[in-house]
Amino acid sequence: MSYYEHIVFDYDLNDTGSGSGSGDLAGDLQEPCDVEQVMTADLQQVFLPVVYSLIFILGITGNGLVVIVLGCQRRSKCSLTDRYRLHLSAADLLFVLALPFWAVDSALADWRFGAATCIGVHVIYTVNLYGSVLILAFISLDRYLAVVRATYTNTGGLRQLLAHRLVYVGAWLPAGLLAVPDLVFARTQEGGEGATLCQRFYPADNAPIWVAVFRLQLVLVGLVIPGLVLLVCYCVIVTRLTRGPLGGQRQKRRAVRTTIALVLCFFVCWLPYGVGISVDALLRLEVLPRGCTLEAVLGVWLVVAEPMAFAHCCLNPCCTPSWGPGSRARPAEPSL
Repeated sequence: MSYYEHIVFDYDLNDTGSGSGSGDLAGDLQEPCDVEQVMTADLQQVFLPVVYSLIFILGITGNGLVVIVLGCQRRSKCSLTDRYRLHLSAADLLFVLALPFWAVDSALADWRFGAATCIGVHVIYTVNLYGSVLILAFISLDRYLAVVRATYTNTGGLRQLLAHRLVYVGAWLPAGLLAVPDLVFARTQEGGEGATLCQRFYPADNAPIWVAVFRLQLVLVGLVIPGLVLLVCYCVIVTRLTRGPLGGQRQKRRAVRTTIALVLCFFVCWLPYGVGISVDALLRLEVLPRGCTLEAVLGVWLVVAEPMAFAHCCLNPCCTPSWGPGSRARPAEPSL
């Protein structure tokens, strides 16, 4: 009943063996495969609702405070970093609003909120999931320009362009386009024992390809692209801070620690989930050999790794850096 499980095949409705969304892969195996022996009801109906509820409470509190404080702040006092933080917190705030629906769905194993809400939750979830990680990439680019290229004459204008224009084209627009499949495939349908399912339902004739493509899309856009941008930008920033004369040693050490914490936070949260759905995609494309043990372990792995990825939205308010060269001595950023 996690979001991962909501990406399933039409013919999964008749498959009573697996609740992990792994499709009909087990049907062709020579050995009996009962993933439910590992994917217990407690893991689905207790662990996920509890974790989702905890992420919701922490995410709504942290991001809500950021949105209230920065949203009420006068525009003349908002820096470019504050603008990005507002974008990020708004995306994370909307993201966590979808989690109570998944929590109730996991606990009851039944969708109780109607067809329109099903589609709306999927769209909101997807837009803000991708929007959040892409905005992090923009923040890392802004920090790179503010620290490494601070003395270049065109840096201020480029940072203004990124914050005022390109963040919408490079983060929000792609996130919106990536939610189009939710409008096409997400719907409610009767499942086993009279329960209502709120899921993506793909055409049965080529469902494995559809699912594999969307798995790899999530890895590419949600992990690889923003992860590489963060890693490259902040590696250059750390090198510059540790070697260049950018102020007091105490401030530099704090900036380096903040940078390392942000990069580690991103990869610790997202990498396990990215690895899991990549393996799942390769199984569906028959690149990797199928096996009951692998599928069972993968199902549990994804149920645990997915909340780890979602927890990143709780950590963004405290991990997002707000430092820059000369921030105490002079305005590091032009006012909006």
